[in-house]
Amino acid sequence: MANEQSFSLSCPVPIQNYSQVLMAHGGGGKLMHQLISKMIVPAFRNDLLDSMHDSTVFSLGDSRLAFTTDSYVVRPMFFPGGDLGSLAVHGTVNDLAMSGARPLYLSAGFIIEEGLPMEALWRIVCSMREAAERAEVQIITGDTKVVDKGKGDGLFINTAGIGLVEHQLVIAPGSVQPGDAIVLNGDLGRHGMAIMSAREGLEFESNIHSDSAPLAGSVLALIRAGLDVHCLRDCTRGGLTSVLNEISETSGFTIEIEERLVPVREDVRAACEILGLDPLSVACEGRFVVFLPAAQAPKAIEILNASTVEPGACQIGTVSATRENRVILKSTLGARRILDMPSGEQLPRIC
Repeated sequence: MANEQSFSLSCPVPIQNYSQVLMAHGGGGKLMHQLISKMIVPAFRNDLLDSMHDSTVFSLGDSRLAFTTDSYVVRPMFFPGGDLGSLAVHGTVNDLAMSGARPLYLSAGFIIEEGLPMEALWRIVCSMREAAERAEVQIITGDTKVVDKGKGDGLFINTAGIGLVEHQLVIAPGSVQPGDAIVLNGDLGRHGMAIMSAREGLEFESNIHSDSAPLAGSVLALIRAGLDVHCLRDCTRGGLTSVLNEISETSGFTIEIEERLVPVREDVRAACEILGLDPLSVACEGRFVVFLPAAQAPKAIEILNASTVEPGACQIGTVSATRENRVILKSTLGARRILDMPSGEQLPRIC
C-alpha cells in the first residue's frame, strides 16, 4: 500500500485521467509524447537521452557511434510489401540513418507465443536475413523467449542497432535553422493502408503495398555529396504530422508546409477518406524528411530521386523565423491552419 501511495503522489503522468495505459499511448501522438516526456525521460534523464532523436550519437575513443533500439508488434505479421521481419530490420537501420550513421550491426530478440507455426517463424527469420543483406548490416547477437499461448499474439521482435558516424555534422532537431527547406523523399500513407487492407480484408481498386525500405543509402548519398544536412526524421508512428510537430517543438521554430506539395497517391487518399484518416498522420516505413539550407534543396531532391527505386522526392515547405513551436498547413484552397499532433491512435499495431 505504501508503494502505491508513493507512486500516486509522485507519478508525473496525470493518472486521474489515464489510470491505465491505453493503445493511444503507443500511437505516435500526444498521449505517447506525454508518456515519454513526463514519465520515461525524467526517470532516466541524461545528456545523451535528452537529444530526443531516433538514435543517440556518442563518442568512443576517436569514433562517433550511433545507437538505437526498437520493438515491432505489427499485426498481421505478413502484409502487402513486407512482413514483421523485414520491417524490424528496416526500422532499426532507418533510425540509425536519421542520425547520419552508416548502420553496421543489429541485435534481434524474439518473443514467441506458444503455438506459432514453425513455418511462419522461419519465413520471418529468412525475411530478416534478406533485409539485412540488402541493408548491408549484420545481425550479430540476439535472444529468444517463449510465452504462454494467448499471451504474445504470435511474435514480437525487439532490435537494437549500432552504426558509425563518419562526418562532423550534428544532425538533430536542434540544428534546424530559419529558412531551411523541408524535403520529403516520397509519397505518404502506403504502409498504414497496406496494413489495414491485410488486417481488415479490405479490397481497393489498386493494390496498395507498404513503402517499407532501408533508407541509409539515400541518407549517406546526401552526406557524401557535401550537403549541409541539419535534421532527418523518418515518418513512422503519427506520420508526417507528428514528425514535424516534434521537430518544431525541439527547435522552437514554426514550420510551414503546403498541402498541394505533399505527395499522396490517389488510391491511398481515397482509402484514407473511406476510413476517416488523414494521410499526413498515417505511418510510413520508407519515408523521411530532410531539413537543409534552401539553396541545397534542388540538389538534395536530385540525389534522393537517383538513390531510390521509387523516385518522388520534393520540397514540401520551409522553416519560418517565427519563434513559435507549431506547424502551419496551407491547404489546397489557400487557407492556413495549425497542423496539430494527433491526439490518439489512428491505426494501432502497424509497426
